[in-house]
Amino acid sequence: MANSNPTGPATATVTTRIPARLDRLPWSRWHWMIVIGLGTVWILDGLEVTVVGNIASRLSEDGSGLPISAGQVTGIAAAMYVAGACSGALVFGWLTDRYGRKKLFLITLAVYLLATALTAVSFSVWWFFLFRFFTGFGIGGEYAAINSAIDELIPSKYRGRVDLIINGSFWLGAVAGSLLSVLALNTSVFPKDVGWRLTFALGVVLGLVILLVRRHVPESPRWMFIHGRDEDAETLVAEVEREVESQTGRKLPEAGTSITVEQRGGIGFGLIARTVFRSYPKRAVLGFSLFIGQAFLYNAVTFGFGSILVTFFDVSSGATGYYFAVIAACNFLGPLLLSRFFDTAGRKPMIAGTYLLSGVLLLVTAWFFNSGWLSAVTMTACWCVVLFFASAGASSAYLTVSEIFPMETRAMAIAFFYAIGTAAGGISGPLVFAELTQSGVRADTALAFCIGAVLMIAAGLVACFFAVAAEGRSLEDIAAPLSAREDAGGSGTKPSTAPSGEAG
Repeated sequence: MANSNPTGPATATVTTRIPARLDRLPWSRWHWMIVIGLGTVWILDGLEVTVVGNIASRLSEDGSGLPISAGQVTGIAAAMYVAGACSGALVFGWLTDRYGRKKLFLITLAVYLLATALTAVSFSVWWFFLFRFFTGFGIGGEYAAINSAIDELIPSKYRGRVDLIINGSFWLGAVAGSLLSVLALNTSVFPKDVGWRLTFALGVVLGLVILLVRRHVPESPRWMFIHGRDEDAETLVAEVEREVESQTGRKLPEAGTSITVEQRGGIGFGLIARTVFRSYPKRAVLGFSLFIGQAFLYNAVTFGFGSILVTFFDVSSGATGYYFAVIAACNFLGPLLLSRFFDTAGRKPMIAGTYLLSGVLLLVTAWFFNSGWLSAVTMTACWCVVLFFASAGASSAYLTVSEIFPMETRAMAIAFFYAIGTAAGGISGPLVFAELTQSGVRADTALAFCIGAVLMIAAGLVACFFAVAAEGRSLEDIAAPLSAREDAGGSGTKPSTAPSGEAG
């Protein structure tokens, strides 16, 4: 009998076809429930980040109800949010691998809701900073818990496109945040000390709606059968199969290969680190490169976005939100329109292609900008084209680190690489780009673009050699669980532990 305690010793060996049964499911209402319940939180992240940047000028005005400067909002408060996101990803990533996906994706959303609500009632600068940290803490935890759950529940045939579109939905929140900030800053509609608070309150309302749907999203059966809950996993998958057969009116095909695992409790950081860096060194380099590349490209373009338009193109500061909304929309269109090719054309050509193409296009944009050939409209058009491809590439970074490491380390791997990318983007990025994009010298801003472009191109070149052909493959085939064992009876198989295209 398997031990039902996920954190205690679990030594039973079980053979199961659950991964194959999940992967052979056709798309159904059950999968839509997962996408809506888990994926829509990225919209909240985009809303949070964009709104805070856009309301900075209003918060710093007399009568806002908060004695804070615009620099403190975009500097200290932003840094606190980033620090919280990095910390939350690492803490909740470890807890997600240990205690399960469902418990943690409910807890992380609850942390976000409470912190955002308390931000809305800020009465002091220290209070505002503190709860920006905890808002980021909850959002960072979401990235680890949600990406791991989605990839383990979505059939392999659809995993790439679903993951990309969900991660790209961040930009739907950015569009909403841009337009919402225009309304919130209109003092003929809301008083100075009310409008900005309502933007945070809206995040709470949306989060509560998501929480209602998320309650019905199940635990990952893949996590359950490894952590001593194989009977629960079998029951859940059987219920889903009956539901899908009822919807389609067709009997499901026979499931493929089984897998034999030795059930276990949680694993320590040491084993996680050895697995990621010693067993899969090329994949670790790939994850690091993809996250750093996209973080610096996005900071090169978006850090100082408003000041670039105001300084070089005489755009009114009150109108920059409209330009950003257009750019954010193109950021979402990239993953939306290109995502299916990651499942059909393949991961390697699409990841490498989107990274290389967006980097080259940003270099061309830097040349045009430095030569004085662009207006506010054509500059925005150039950014739109660059970010159309870059957004698909950036979303594929999350997909990549989620699917190329063993299941027991999945959430922690996502958390680790997310923390690296977020820290680089939120800490190193501003240090590198602040003076360049705000100096008022065209050559300095063009240099910022070039730095982001070169790092994106470098990541694309790494992907040419190290990206894994994961399209259409079971997660267990891409990276065998650490718990996988050869079945003595011959009925089960252990997926190959040799990383595809990687020696050692």
